Amino acid sequence: MTTKARKYRLKRGQALADAVAPAADADVAPTNATENVSGAEAAPPPAPETQARSGELTSAAEVASETEIAAIRKEGLTGRQLRMARRAAQKHGLAPTSDFDAVRLLRAKGIDPFRRAPMLELVSNQQDSPPPGQIQLPQTMVRSAPPATTTVPTPQSQVEIPSSQADEIFRIQRDIAARRRRKTMLLLARLAVFVLLPTLMAGWYFGVIATPTYATKSEFVIQQADSAAASGLGGLFQGTGLAVQQDSTTVQSYLQSRDAMMRLDEDKGFKAHFSQDWIDPIQRLMPDASNEDAYALFQRNVKVGFDPTEGILKMEVIAADPQVSQSFAEALIGYAEEQVDNLTQRLREDQMAGAMESYEGAEQKVRDAQQQVLDLQEDLGVLDPVTETGAIMNQISNFELQLYEKQLQLEQLKANSRPNLARVRGVEGDIARLDALIDNLRGSMTESGTGEASLARITGQLRIAEAELTTRQLLLQQAAQQLEMARIEANRQVRYMAIGVRPVAPDEPTYPRVFENTLLAFLIFAGIYLMVSLTASVLREQISS
Repeated sequence: MTTKARKYRLKRGQALADAVAPAADADVAPTNATENVSGAEAAPPPAPETQARSGELTSAAEVASETEIAAIRKEGLTGRQLRMARRAAQKHGLAPTSDFDAVRLLRAKGIDPFRRAPMLELVSNQQDSPPPGQIQLPQTMVRSAPPATTTVPTPQSQVEIPSSQADEIFRIQRDIAARRRRKTMLLLARLAVFVLLPTLMAGWYFGVIATPTYATKSEFVIQQADSAAASGLGGLFQGTGLAVQQDSTTVQSYLQSRDAMMRLDEDKGFKAHFSQDWIDPIQRLMPDASNEDAYALFQRNVKVGFDPTEGILKMEVIAADPQVSQSFAEALIGYAEEQVDNLTQRLREDQMAGAMESYEGAEQKVRDAQQQVLDLQEDLGVLDPVTETGAIMNQISNFELQLYEKQLQLEQLKANSRPNLARVRGVEGDIARLDALIDNLRGSMTESGTGEASLARITGQLRIAEAELTTRQLLLQQAAQQLEMARIEANRQVRYMAIGVRPVAPDEPTYPRVFENTLLAFLIFAGIYLMVSLTASVLREQISS
């Protein structure tokens, strides 16, 4: 379908203002052009006889539409809103040339392009939709060509926005501003309810209701006894924090245990102190509170920290009275000293018990060996078998010398041609007696015919007993050395607790710290609100998409 626009002719010397003056007639021109859809050309107006030039002029309606579209572009609409406007324009049978033109056409008909249509309206629109076989597409509008002209329109020739559309734009801006103010007020209200109000309540509690408490601080270190015998790799860690780090950790755990709390309650009345009526309800301990409730309060009021670099234990004890706080700290230090003393007591006792048992066994065996030697000496009548053997050997040697002399004398007597028989026989008798005596002495050393033990047997038994005695004496000496080493090692295992900072009662309350605690409460509530808000926003976005 084509439309033909009217042709206008202007006089050669006519001004541009006179050409644009009939703007109202131009609004009617497109209507007349669209009415001639059958192809009949409308009769041109009577033209003056003077020669005129033909050209294209922008009509007032087109200028108004372009102005409205420019204003719509400045609104900063999103792509989703523009797509909604195009769909709404298609539903109402409009044929926009662009998304912004769709917004303009809908507003010109008094329709809000961004209003969510109710379900009934959507159903009715679906019923009014074209048949399934027919495809409804936006129609192309052919703009009529106004008469050509060589003159350019001045800014004064542009048509201003109608008052109805200006009111609509102002209403939209006012709605946006009201919506922003409403959202801002809702945000401030939520912040006041979920952040500021809890923070004010926390500050009121810390500043007015909370009972002032006093903290007593102390520092102590666990040391190991020095030992000159320590050498090598073990001597490198002697007396350092690494050597007693395990003991310090054990003491720290004990001071924060239920055992320490129960001992402190029995000795100093921990539960009774925090059950007094003048303590605020949050810090107060009920009179019939269980040990678990008291232990939870004990963990909050007794804080023990360990510095591994320096090996120092730092303890802070909090109570509602400064003197009571100091008393609790001193009692806990006493418990720590007992725990330090008991850390290696079993090890030292085991070491000393084993060494002492070994020494006592060796000493008893030495006594038994000595008694055996004494019994042999008494039974055999020999004090010293070596001496007895030496005496007998001396006698045998003397008798053998006399025998040699008698034999020489006998040889001299027999060397005479006429020896004296009496003397020869006397010398032979002496030789026989000396041989018998020597044989008797040698026999007494090896065997005895009277049933008594021989000297060799006596010597052997005594030597065995003496060797056993010597061995037991060596073992006794080694056991004594082991006992001494065990005693040195036990002394080295002893732990000492040196107090660097003694507990002193403060003269001013330490807690609560009103400003710090209130600021911390504000940060906590603000963080919780921020996390909940972000989570809700993400969930809402996921659901809406």
